Amino acid sequence: MLLALRRLPNPRLTGIGAGLFASLTMFVLACLDRLLFDSSELVYGLLFLPVSALTALWVRPADLVTAPISVPIAFAVGVFPISGGSSGFGGQTMALVTALAVHAGWLYGGTLIAGLIASVRKVRHMRARRRHLALQGRTGDGGGGGRGQARRPVGGGSQKVAGAAARAGGPTGRPRADGPAERPRASR
Repeated sequence: MLLALRRLPNPRLTGIGAGLFASLTMFVLACLDRLLFDSSELVYGLLFLPVSALTALWVRPADLVTAPISVPIAFAVGVFPISGGSSGFGGQTMALVTALAVHAGWLYGGTLIAGLIASVRKVRHMRARRRHLALQGRTGDGGGGGRGQARRPVGGGSQKVAGAAARAGGPTGRPRADGPAERPRASR
């Protein structure tokens, strides 16, 4: 079973790519549903759930938040061919709104699936990153000498000290650049 799952494609889609994938897939599935099953809402809803899961699984980790957002949009795009309605813009719009309202359970279910998968993936990604950073800090590969501190650059230290003393109103006696300079008092 695990070997069969590893054979499946594992693309990493951007947020826009995941939205386009879900929308186009749902539109094609709705057209097939209309041709083969006479616009069955049950078939459309059952097909929407795996598309929601695949969208959340295939989006790249940086764009995980887009999966639960793009899935409801894909549902609305796909429900258009199977909504029916009379001719004209008003009739089509009313049929689309009615279909979205009647099939809100499928919409919420698919959105919940996408949200749960995206949340689990985000938590796993954050744990792996934290583990990776901790491992780098422990072995000293992170460039911080193993203690998580940044290295100081070599050379040019005396110039930086002299510049900092001048800005702080140090030995040169010049006014500080970051604070107010003393002004002579005006006589009354």
